[in-house]
Amino acid sequence: MVSIDTYNACVDFPIFDAKSRSMKKAVLSTAGGAIGRNTDNTMVVEALSNINLHLREGDRVGLVGHNGAGKSTLLRLLSGIYEPTRGSTHIRGRVAPVFDLGVGMDPEISGYENIIIRGLFLGQTRKQMRDKIDEIADFSELGEYLDMPLRTYSTGMRVRLALGVVTSIEPEILLLDEGIGAVDAAFMAKARVRLQELVKRSGILVFASHSNDFLAQLCNTALWVDHGQIREHGMVDDVVESYEGKGAGDYVRSLLQRFDEEEEGSAG
Repeated sequence: MVSIDTYNACVDFPIFDAKSRSMKKAVLSTAGGAIGRNTDNTMVVEALSNINLHLREGDRVGLVGHNGAGKSTLLRLLSGIYEPTRGSTHIRGRVAPVFDLGVGMDPEISGYENIIIRGLFLGQTRKQMRDKIDEIADFSELGEYLDMPLRTYSTGMRVRLALGVVTSIEPEILLLDEGIGAVDAAFMAKARVRLQELVKRSGILVFASHSNDFLAQLCNTALWVDHGQIREHGMVDDVVESYEGKGAGDYVRSLLQRFDEEEEGSAG
């Protein structure tokens, strides 16, 4: 049974040269937490503080919060990439971390070769990825470009290829950071269908997104992350309303109702 448990988990980033303004600015822009000092008086950014979270099979959790609130850091904690500075994290299941669609891809090799490399990065075997190459090629609609080096691709073409690989895997725990805005509307609609199918195949989903449409489609609960802490955990519409206001909450409720009606209609 897949699961993720965190107990009072904290993540601190030390700043050894506190006089370097550029370094402090860079860390703060990514971590977004409070500034403090540890026991040896080194300055640290407290990126996450006292995270208590218990996820089980079937959980679909959306993360909301302003840029720099700690959403990406939380995803990295839940994936095991970051070890907690204090507290503990226990992860059971194969994790597919999808934080940056370009990670694990080489600009000097072909699209076909990058399909294999990206799949290995996501925990797949070479055989599994070879078996999926034709399907991924059809989905990406890149044609002969797949024989060319990735450096010749536009941003949108790279996103198409990365999405094709990501949505072909069979994850037990899917940790997804939305970053797929650089494609045309028609392809995005196709990608959303693939993402929904991917979510159905995963045991646990944690999804950081600024899109209320995506949150309503893919998630059944949400977390509001604020300055490195969990501000609220509950139903998607309630959390969005607390974070963005009543109008946003009402909009998400209407989306949830529409999606429920569509599912009932397709089931009938």
